[in-house]
Amino acid sequence: MTTLLCNARLIDPEAGTDCLGAVLLDGAKISAVLTDVSEIEGAKARAAQTLDCGGKCLAPGIVDLGVKVCEPGERHKESFGSAGLAAAAGGVTTIITRPDTLPAIDTPETLEFIRRRANEAAPVHVLPMAALTKGRQGREMTEIGFLLDAGAVAFSDCDHVVRDTKVLSRALTYARSLGALVVGHPQEPTLSAGAAVTSGKFASLRGLPAVSPMAERMGIDRDIALLEMTGARYHADQITTARALPALERARKNGLDITAGASIHHLTLNELDVADYRTFFKLKPPLRSEDDRLAVVEALASGLIDTLSSMHTPQDEESKRLPYEEAASGAVGLETLLPAALRLVHAGHLDLPALFRALSLNPAKRLGLPCGRLSKGAPADLVLFDPDTPFIMDRYTLRSKSRNTPFDGQRMQGRILATYVSGQQVYGRE
Repeated sequence: MTTLLCNARLIDPEAGTDCLGAVLLDGAKISAVLTDVSEIEGAKARAAQTLDCGGKCLAPGIVDLGVKVCEPGERHKESFGSAGLAAAAGGVTTIITRPDTLPAIDTPETLEFIRRRANEAAPVHVLPMAALTKGRQGREMTEIGFLLDAGAVAFSDCDHVVRDTKVLSRALTYARSLGALVVGHPQEPTLSAGAAVTSGKFASLRGLPAVSPMAERMGIDRDIALLEMTGARYHADQITTARALPALERARKNGLDITAGASIHHLTLNELDVADYRTFFKLKPPLRSEDDRLAVVEALASGLIDTLSSMHTPQDEESKRLPYEEAASGAVGLETLLPAALRLVHAGHLDLPALFRALSLNPAKRLGLPCGRLSKGAPADLVLFDPDTPFIMDRYTLRSKSRNTPFDGQRMQGRILATYVSGQQVYGRE
């Protein structure tokens, strides 16, 4: 059945345009993107169904790189069912899951279980990453070839940084021979161990264990050196400090196959938000200074940082309602990713096409996926949203099983109105 979504502001990250028009859906694909009035009227006559978008924004669905779904092992924190509903409500049409589960996703059998459970329970696309080393312990690399055949889209040990450089170099070399993407976590593991905040005056006043921003610089420097040696494909999951940016820029100029991402929390919050030990603001890496935040926002706007993600990390009440130093790190973000990212637009740092380049197009391109585009023949994965509607975030309305969001009670701007996956509406606001 053909469906025409008309009277929409079309946000095209590939062309960099923001204009009025219509999109014609034919089954699971986009069959036409129309901006000419006469063509739109002709499409209305042919379409089986016409939906008026009311002048709101229509963009490619978000591809969220680095989502933790707690199956297997911790379904009480998040399941594929709850994560899928949260993603649909947040305009996320493809979630790329992390392998930091219990047990880790490090065998083809575990990966197959994940894919089967996701297909049964989630209304959005779910693509899994697999562990780079067995058990994410950094001692022996996984069967990368078999895991690729089983459907892994990338390989990562997440925040368990591989300490043994020889093991990491061998894994990168093997991944390169198979064309596999390795996702790294740039941190010097010894310096960053046990840290709860970023070092500085604020950390000293609060008496909390801290880590220097140089730990991230040292981590990315090591990984870049190994990329020069191995020629592997590499993506840094989170760049959060200004000191890491020159190294990233030099690596790009030297022709290395490296991309980088940032999380929405590090782009919209800073170390002072921790205030009086508010554990919902405890993240990994910890929140940085305002100068670091602005530098990373500028790097995202310039294209030096490629992707923007939620780094969705569910934690239950018991693991968050603890003294700050003991509380678990992480925050949920599937539903708050787009409203929080729109803060960057309203502040004038980015326009909407540039924002969706980081949210949709660039992660899809890095993973070799056909989605993330608003063009003929692309998958009909779309999000319709109003970028201007204000609201106050109430964490108890979130669809995630865990509601550990740092945005609870904050004024936000931007509402998701509808989400389409493969041409089917999976979320719609009344």
